[in-house]
Amino acid sequence: MAPVYALNLFDVADRDEYLAYSRRSAREVAAHGGRVVALGKFRESVTGEIEPRQVLIVVEWESKEAFDSYRNDPALTDLHPHREDGSSAYIWHLFDKLEDLRPLLKD
Repeated sequence: MAPVYALNLFDVADRDEYLAYSRRSAREVAAHGGRVVALGKFRESVTGEIEPRQVLIVVEWESKEAFDSYRNDPALTDLHPHREDGSSAYIWHLFDKLEDLRPLLKD
């Protein structure tokens, strides 16, 4: 099982709802094999056509299965609605971890 990165881009829609999510999510992410590797606040758009979001979070997961276990854990059904209600324009993309770009640059 290979690690994956989850790219989270979003705007805060309801501060209290997102705080309710964030207070518990770090512990639950870690319990399911994830760790936050980057947090960011939008600064500026340099190039590209994606609509800017206020917040960036990158989480490294031990595997896609670990990510899925976090998303689908029945014990967390009360947690995820706080993320959904506390954010808007959410983008959640998964990327395979690479040691370098050679696999993408092969002929």
